[in-house]
Amino acid sequence: MRRTASETKAVILAAARDRFAAEGYEKATIRAIAADADIDPSMVMRYFGNKEALFGAAAEFDLELPDLTGVPVDQLGTALAAHFVKRWERDGALLILLRVGVTNEAVAERMRTIFAQQLGPVAAQATGNSPDTAQRAGLVSSQVLGMALCRYVLAFPPLANMTADEVVDWIGPTLQRYLTSPRV
Repeated sequence: MRRTASETKAVILAAARDRFAAEGYEKATIRAIAADADIDPSMVMRYFGNKEALFGAAAEFDLELPDLTGVPVDQLGTALAAHFVKRWERDGALLILLRVGVTNEAVAERMRTIFAQQLGPVAAQATGNSPDTAQRAGLVSSQVLGMALCRYVLAFPPLANMTADEVVDWIGPTLQRYLTSPRV
């Protein structure tokens, strides 16, 4: 069965996401990804050029942050917590970045950029663009990324065994405090 170029690219990206998530950046190979996609390794190189470019495409993601303008200010933390838990559970690309970002500086920088560009405006909206918006967004990121690392990557039993609603109930108030509470 012949695939179109866009179908071939999508199959390669899906295989790359799975392989990077399972093995990390260093251990994943172009040959293994090509085998998973049932294509010749030269096709991976044709579409992506090299492993770094393939990883960049596989790890491209949108936090898909919701429009929170209609959410009451005192519920922003819970709304964000619920969104992030659903997002982490739905998309392996985020886990790829998290796993690889702790050992690869280029990936870590990519994560910093994504969170700053996408979460920054949400934090600015919540804080009324206060002078400490960047710090507040950074604290929200630390909570969300720490939760994801412990729940989805390290699978700490207490956190990994909690329901999504329980996680939201626990971290929502912390995110709320980071976004709206006055600094002490």
